[in-house]
Amino acid sequence: MSSVTLGGNPIEVSGAFPQAGDAAKPFTLVGKDLADVSLSAFAGKNKVLNIFPSIDTPTCATSVRHFNESASKLANTVVLCISADLPFAQNRFCGAEGLENVVTLSTMRGRQFLNDYGVEFATGPLVGVAARAVVVLDANDKVLHAELVAEIKDEPNYEAALKALA
Repeated sequence: MSSVTLGGNPIEVSGAFPQAGDAAKPFTLVGKDLADVSLSAFAGKNKVLNIFPSIDTPTCATSVRHFNESASKLANTVVLCISADLPFAQNRFCGAEGLENVVTLSTMRGRQFLNDYGVEFATGPLVGVAARAVVVLDANDKVLHAELVAEIKDEPNYEAALKALA
């Protein structure tokens, strides 16, 4: 079990957070059309897993915008924005923002992902959603970079995540 903070207050996070060199665990989440989407759907591509609590919070929205801009410059790479938000909310946000370079995925039918990736809030007011994290996978689903953001209100280290793909 790991811990992060929310406004300086400790929050426990369950599961085993992946480390560089690990093989990514397979997962199935819900795509924008409510269909199941598995990690294997992105086989052969580098993947940036931008994991966060809710697209309707300022820091989460900023991370999606930032990775949307960066994704257009990355060869053979897909950015997967993963949250507990329903696909309807994810689509609304991306449509209103004109974001077309990210793939949104919901944990609504894939809650096992939260524990498998060590991002499940176990205590505090956000139990049931994901902690903020970035996991970068190569084309063979090997973890190249993993950051569990220490303070939920902080943005991830974009530069370190993207540098892992260089």
